[in-house]
Amino acid sequence: MTAFENKIVIVTGGSHGIGKGVATAFAEKGASVIIADVDEESGETVERALRSKHYKAHFIRTDVKNEESVRTLVNKTIEKYAAVDILINNAGISKFHSFFEMTLDDWNEVIDTNLKSVFLCSREAAKHMKESGGSIVNIASTRAFMSEPDTEAYSASKGGIIALTRSLARTLSPYRIRVNSISPGWIEVNDYEGLRDTDHEQHLSKRVGKPADIGKGCLYLADPANDFVTGENIIIDGGMTRKMIYEE
Repeated sequence: MTAFENKIVIVTGGSHGIGKGVATAFAEKGASVIIADVDEESGETVERALRSKHYKAHFIRTDVKNEESVRTLVNKTIEKYAAVDILINNAGISKFHSFFEMTLDDWNEVIDTNLKSVFLCSREAAKHMKESGGSIVNIASTRAFMSEPDTEAYSASKGGIIALTRSLARTLSPYRIRVNSISPGWIEVNDYEGLRDTDHEQHLSKRVGKPADIGKGCLYLADPANDFVTGENIIIDGGMTRKMIYEE
């Protein structure tokens, strides 16, 4: 029996990429996983794939930007399982716009999807974690610390997630709810085999990351045995941000 056997885990953005990897990691450990995503087709596909392996998974269509949709997600989870033990705030979009041409709608779309969603989902889930404790893990990014041009909205959203993580850890500590974040680096979610040797060599680990690498980090942070870890941000990037690169 694992630490996650029969635990109830919500993974936002769970139908693609990192979220799919995280959902799979918890399902493999015996958790009941709620896949929350706006993409119904992909969400139901992930649900079927996990259930075909006799894992416990359930898809709930959710628009994490929308307060009522988030409430519905948590309420449906409570109706089905009577608890929320772990929340992984993974949902996000990577949209980059020219700084001089970016509209307020462009800005709000990224901030609402990436940052406001963390506030909404954490607030609603924490209401049901207050009695028995729990764990919240927020997925940020190394772009909170290092940037490329025209990534203002995305970088701000990810930096905000880290700041919000620290604040939530303090606010929710009386209820034994731990809050941490992970800042992934380059995690290839599409064509791993198509990567170049130079792509892998940019990392101290000598390889680009995979969704499963972030899944492992989430398992560590959510494990009750690691209850001394809260308010922390863990960078999982194969050492890429520790390497000085002068040539592309």
